[in-house]
Amino acid sequence: MRRHKPERTPTDGNVDFTACPAKTFSSSDGRTLAGRSVFEHCRIVGEIAHEMLSRYPAELRTALFPDGAPLAAAGHDIGKVSPTFYEKLRRACGPDTSLPALANVDPALEKGWGGHPGVSQLAAVAAGAPPFVPEILGQHHGFSPSVAGYRATDEIFGGPAWQRERERLIAALKEALQADWPQVTSAAQARLLAGLTSVADWIGSGEFFEDPALEWQPRIAQALDAAGFLAPRVKPGLDFGQVFGFAPRTAQQRLIAQANAQGVYVLEAPMGLGKTEAALYAAYRMLERGQAWGIYFALPTQLTSNKIFERFNAFLDGVLTEDCPHRSLLLHGNAWLLDTEMGEEGRPGGSWFQQGKRGLLAPFAVGTLDQALMAAMNVKHGFVRAFGLAGKVVILDEIHTYDAYTGTLLDALIDLLRQLHCTVIVLSATLNRERRGQLLGCDLASGDYPLITAVPAGGAPVEVVVPMDEQRQVALRLEREPASALDEALERAQASQQVLWIENTVAEAQERYLDLAARAGELGIACGLLHSRFTADDRQRLEAHWVGLFGKDGWPQRDNQGRILVGTQVLEQSLDIDADFLVSRFCPTDMLLQRLGRLWRHADTPRAAGARCEAWLLVPNPQAACESPRQVFGPSAAVYSPYVLCRSLEVWNERERLELPGDIRALIEATYAPRPESGALAGWLRELEEGSRQRLGRQALRQLARVALAEDGVTLPESKAQTRYSETESGEVLLLRDLQPLPEQQASRLTLPNGEQVLLPWQQHRLGRPEWRRLAASLMRQVVKVRLADAPLPVPLDNLRKLGFGHCFYLGHPEEDDAVLRVALLDETGVLHGLHGARTHDKHRLGYRDDLGYRLLKD
Repeated sequence: MRRHKPERTPTDGNVDFTACPAKTFSSSDGRTLAGRSVFEHCRIVGEIAHEMLSRYPAELRTALFPDGAPLAAAGHDIGKVSPTFYEKLRRACGPDTSLPALANVDPALEKGWGGHPGVSQLAAVAAGAPPFVPEILGQHHGFSPSVAGYRATDEIFGGPAWQRERERLIAALKEALQADWPQVTSAAQARLLAGLTSVADWIGSGEFFEDPALEWQPRIAQALDAAGFLAPRVKPGLDFGQVFGFAPRTAQQRLIAQANAQGVYVLEAPMGLGKTEAALYAAYRMLERGQAWGIYFALPTQLTSNKIFERFNAFLDGVLTEDCPHRSLLLHGNAWLLDTEMGEEGRPGGSWFQQGKRGLLAPFAVGTLDQALMAAMNVKHGFVRAFGLAGKVVILDEIHTYDAYTGTLLDALIDLLRQLHCTVIVLSATLNRERRGQLLGCDLASGDYPLITAVPAGGAPVEVVVPMDEQRQVALRLEREPASALDEALERAQASQQVLWIENTVAEAQERYLDLAARAGELGIACGLLHSRFTADDRQRLEAHWVGLFGKDGWPQRDNQGRILVGTQVLEQSLDIDADFLVSRFCPTDMLLQRLGRLWRHADTPRAAGARCEAWLLVPNPQAACESPRQVFGPSAAVYSPYVLCRSLEVWNERERLELPGDIRALIEATYAPRPESGALAGWLRELEEGSRQRLGRQALRQLARVALAEDGVTLPESKAQTRYSETESGEVLLLRDLQPLPEQQASRLTLPNGEQVLLPWQQHRLGRPEWRRLAASLMRQVVKVRLADAPLPVPLDNLRKLGFGHCFYLGHPEEDDAVLRVALLDETGVLHGLHGARTHDKHRLGYRDDLGYRLLKD
């Protein structure tokens, strides 16, 4: 590869582009030195982008990326050829640097135009780059810089002389890469290229390229291998039985037959029918034909995604070739976090050092729907998520009718995925026809159930009816008071039945667990609790134990003891658990059907003598509920719309029996079919559409969602980018037993909740990247996500940085309004305290127990 040489001597007050540094790097003794030049760093990023594209299947690469895409990636840092950035790096290197100083240059002014990305954007405009390209360059730090009113030749950017250097840099990059600017054909393709540019920059800024004394060319392929960006290899010609060990059912066969090309496919079928296996096998066929380069399996919650990970891994174990490198990365817990080097943003303390985000960039990943939705939103690094999903099979599990805000985002996501040549498979037990049509963007006719709706790329929609011979009878009892349900649950469990109790809020689930656990212990009954407010360590332990007992793995132990598992909505979705008896707080019809899908799920599950397929629903008086739903439904009316709750109660009231799946379609349509209302229901319908003081209406929610999707608005930090609308924000709380600063060791000694002690150095050079990754991953497992209103008071950002937390956690940037970590100390009684005796909360006492989770304590 040719090295570019400067063509002339630098002019007064100007620095030749070849002499402009792009980076600093830390030496082994902690000194900050000038790193690689801008030209060299840009070449590295361009070559990384070129190598990344070469790893896609040829058909997909041609469809997704225009010629010249690597030059867009390479051009991201041309704005570092500017006096303010040059002077910022010179000062960062300290007094012994060989870089000459520039007079009358203030690096602090960079905040006014978004730093060097803003200069990159302006320079590309002035250099005549084609549409979309300047914005791609400007966005590589995750958001659009504020450059309105500026020009590349303004004196603040060095005037015409520095712009000439930037244009010389562009010419040198074109020559080195043998490429010209790409001709971008759509906003979706621009989003894709912005993601490619950012990821290539992260990897090109990582440990493989930090030391400017080392040759970089041989390290391109090594860096991509270390980042896990490897083409997957699957075994050819496997049939369904070879992959899963059983013959496909009719519904599975018909989905596989339809989903044979890029497009959008919806499988509506009852719980327990094997929708997951059908979608995975269809994905395997797409990989086998080279029509996809990976799979992203999106689930509603982190809890459900953790459990499906095991099933996903078993599938991959069967379809990947023995020499496919992804086998070793996927088949053990934190491998993607610990064994991959994702570069600058993916380092410990970087904004993408997190399994949920990084998984989007891996060829195979299980994650949450929230992360996928942000691919379509105007959120920081949203386009990186779009790049991560492009060309994959994206499986969206447990999609429902309810929720106008998330529904609007989901429609936009599916539209984007179509443009990014994805195959989208939507799995649901409870869609209504109107919502199905919105997802697919077309009019539909069939009211059958189960049903497959196929819309292949460029083709017309096809609705395929799936025969369903087996019907399951469920006895129902509508109960007004929880006390009798408590007695019934204990009596059933005492008879060795496995009982599931689902509440609508964490606080109610905790209260119900305490009620049951006190009595269960005396009766020899095991009692557990699952919800979203546990640390990752505790959640994984509880999930493995309880989901194992209530799933197929627990069949040999079902006769040993009666059990009661209490939980929230996390138990209604994507978990293969099977209860003998169900108690549920009343909720909207689609959610209720999901919960009923956990009852007598498998015909061959061993059950205690006398067990019968029955569910008790905790319901209020229908008339009182319609008149005063907030008072009568209690906390549930803050979670779900009062109107939808009332419509659902009307459908379920006085029902004593249910036939599954035969009754599913009728129940869903009866709940959600539009109709004129009168009396109290007319008021609650108006509130649902137009909103009230307590909550936003559908119209406002759709508008808010459209604002979150708008490309021309202000880029949202992730902490503000809600994928499920809530009146309150949430944040992360790190729980520790103790924290002691050790000035003599220049470190903080942290005692974890399990008693383990770790040292957190204050200087980054004290540990290597692998050690930092292991430490950061360990600390992240002690984090619990809660409403900010319920979180401990914030610790000043400077204090967190001085204690070393910035090396493990992304602490955000105040100017971008990102969330900052909260930290609390847990005492032996389960009460939380602030650091160094600080107040914990203005209004509440806070607590945490490994069996109860995070909670507000009552005085």
